[in-house]
Amino acid sequence: MSRSPHKIALITAPGSIAEELAREIIEARMAACVQVFPGGRSFFRWDGDVQSETESLLICKTAEHRIDDISRLLTLRHPYEVPEFLVVPVESGLPSYLSWMLQETGGNPF
Repeated sequence: MSRSPHKIALITAPGSIAEELAREIIEARMAACVQVFPGGRSFFRWDGDVQSETESLLICKTAEHRIDDISRLLTLRHPYEVPEFLVVPVESGLPSYLSWMLQETGGNPF
């Protein structure tokens, strides 16, 4: 079984910048689609204290060859010192959707 080039990138960001990041990612063809889910509450330990923030979750449907581009964008534009950026593989999906994902990110459809 070959490794799929299709990926889902998960990013959290303050609501004030989440939609801007989503638009930049799409305009640069770093992802085929970005969904923004506002109003999530994150709890985490930072600098030795339990913190909480209201954040938006960005779900990016992308391709493996665009992951480094998204990472660079977050390094430049994300306001957090350590932004959440997790990438998970897509095991399967509707072939026409998977093909569209690669087309939109400048990859070759399978």
